[in-house]
Amino acid sequence: MDGNMNQAGLGWLIYALMTVAAWGVYGIFLHGGQIGMADPANGRYKAFLFVGIAYFLTAVLAPLAVLIVNGASWTFPMKGASLSLIAGVVGAIGAFCVLLAFGARGTPAVVMSIVFAGAPVVNAAVSMFQHPPAGGVGSVRWQFFAGIALAAVGGCLVTLYKPPPGPAKPPVAQAQPANRG
Repeated sequence: MDGNMNQAGLGWLIYALMTVAAWGVYGIFLHGGQIGMADPANGRYKAFLFVGIAYFLTAVLAPLAVLIVNGASWTFPMKGASLSLIAGVVGAIGAFCVLLAFGARGTPAVVMSIVFAGAPVVNAAVSMFQHPPAGGVGSVRWQFFAGIALAAVGGCLVTLYKPPPGPAKPPVAQAQPANRG
């Protein structure tokens, strides 16, 4: 990519694509963590505990270090703090609900397809409600509504026609210590 991407106004795209990559594997790792806890009753909650620890490490310590290094002021206006806190709660609720979906026999391929197809539809609706278009909803081009419909249909098709899983992998045999009796 061009070294002047930020100057061209496309630097956001790199970060957006990094988010796509991270969130694209999120459900897979989260489900793996739940299964890896080897606790059918509480594995999802144990996995979520570690998600919280990871959030603490990346969402508390990292920005704290950047703020200190940048010499930022330590004033936090109530509006920004409260909306940010709500965003964190909503995000954590979403992550928890993903785990609950896995616990109810949803698979990462299906659950995450629904999440990532449905979230843009919700985002578009809420954004249009918060910031109505200048000429009203009637001024919005048809391609926008087609994109929303395609996202919803795409999520539905991926869910309905996901490929069946392959054969189960045999468990890895663990080496037994030699009997030196």
